[in-house]
Amino acid sequence: MRMPRVIALLVCTAALTTATACSGATRQNAAGGASSPEVTPTSTPAKGPLDSFTWSLYAEPYTLDYALAYDYPPNTVLANVCEQLLRVTPDLKTEPGLATKYTHPDPKTYVYTLRPGVKFHDGTTMTADDVVASLKRQMDPRTGSPWATAFKNVTSIEKTDQLEVTVRLTRPDVLFNELLAASPGTIESATTLAQQGKDYGTPKGTVNCTGPYALDHWNQGDSITLKKFDGYWDKALTPRSAAVKFTFIEDSAARTNAFLSGTADGGYMVPSTSFAQLRSSGKGQVLFGPNTAAADLAVLDFHGTLGDVKVRRALSMALDRKNIVKAAAGGVGDPAKSPAARGAWALDPEKGQKLHDALPEPRYDITAAKKLVAEAGAEGKPVTLVTSTLAPEISVVANAVQAAGRKIGLDVRLKAVSPDAYSNIFVDPGARKGLDLVITNGYDNTPDPLEFYQYLRTGDFGNYGKWSNAAYDAAFDRANAEPDIARRTELTGELEKIALRELPVIPVYEAPFSVFLGKRITGAPTGIAQLYYPWAAMIGAPKR
Repeated sequence: MRMPRVIALLVCTAALTTATACSGATRQNAAGGASSPEVTPTSTPAKGPLDSFTWSLYAEPYTLDYALAYDYPPNTVLANVCEQLLRVTPDLKTEPGLATKYTHPDPKTYVYTLRPGVKFHDGTTMTADDVVASLKRQMDPRTGSPWATAFKNVTSIEKTDQLEVTVRLTRPDVLFNELLAASPGTIESATTLAQQGKDYGTPKGTVNCTGPYALDHWNQGDSITLKKFDGYWDKALTPRSAAVKFTFIEDSAARTNAFLSGTADGGYMVPSTSFAQLRSSGKGQVLFGPNTAAADLAVLDFHGTLGDVKVRRALSMALDRKNIVKAAAGGVGDPAKSPAARGAWALDPEKGQKLHDALPEPRYDITAAKKLVAEAGAEGKPVTLVTSTLAPEISVVANAVQAAGRKIGLDVRLKAVSPDAYSNIFVDPGARKGLDLVITNGYDNTPDPLEFYQYLRTGDFGNYGKWSNAAYDAAFDRANAEPDIARRTELTGELEKIALRELPVIPVYEAPFSVFLGKRITGAPTGIAQLYYPWAAMIGAPKR
């Protein structure tokens, strides 16, 4: 889904160590310092073919099962192998995918017309049966899909013609339809799903989708290789490279060395500490693209010290966000006004920008924060914040939060855990026991900011602290029932106001998405749309 999934690295919001280290001009933030660089959705278009290129991931995918893919590494690979009924483009627009169109005959019904002649990688043709099987699998408790909540209002998914599928809902749910451009809308061969069973999407099994690349082999612990699929339906995205090899390098310094040496041609979510070095190396370019992510603090326990909204507000007021941006994002970023990033409002960007501009700047007031802590009777009370070596930015933010809390009388304690344990916090409720706060990198999979705010509903999978607010839930239902984009954006703004008043998630900062491209490749989309758009098909040689 989107919210703080597996924070999977604040490196995706990482920034430059100097303003001159970014590609393109920078704009100024309110403090007059360097802020987010100018962004563009794609790099220079490729002109020539490649035999292959190597792409660096910061971690090995834990699965290639579309229903379980809930993090950057698996989705970055699967974006080129599997496809959805709808498609999010590099400039964060939604267009037809495996469905050529959909109709909405009444508020509780969606009818999808499927694209004819689409082939799976084994040469068989996609039908409505494959779509029904793929979508229903997300709802099956035996699958254990984290995306199951996207189907919470679905009553039936039926084949109503050879190339038509009808979905009926218990209540209006516009986000269900929009999320069919992300993992919930992925289509796999029904036959393959039945044959593979528990091996599906694992190193022992296979994947048989419709994308421009097919899975060649997964050498566990070393690499994943994809090969060009000659039967791909979208000729505008015919791959320029015959193969793609993904390598896994967790250590940020080693990953940077791979870029510099050319053993990796490129990679998303470049280590923030390496931007200046890579930019000045002459080995390639660091580019920045649209991002729907923001670094936030998610409250994990509303029965402890942070259960009092006064304490949450006090901690928010104690955060020196401008200095956090300097330390954690090299000064290239902005203090976040809201839990959902500005880039998340791409569905109606003009209205979204107006709503964002109307929000107050984050308040930094230690004196007022101390007063709130005293009023709440929270002086000296503990707040446990989890930290990890998963990314350097996590430690930087954690130390800043600890210092801020201590200034206002809170006993903020840091609990260090392994990278795997940190990621597990977002999928295992038991892993959150004894924790009050976690640093997250919340992002939308779709251009609709309502997607972010759905994860704060009562009982949602992404509502890690089990926060509950009846007024918020009612406001969400109103927004999710509104088909008009402009009106829905306004209603989402009301949700934003409640979230900022109650602070179940405390905004920290936001910055653009990053990608490194070595000198032998170009063409890649630069932004977060790479999670679902077949980005590797666009990569080729700079010259013919």
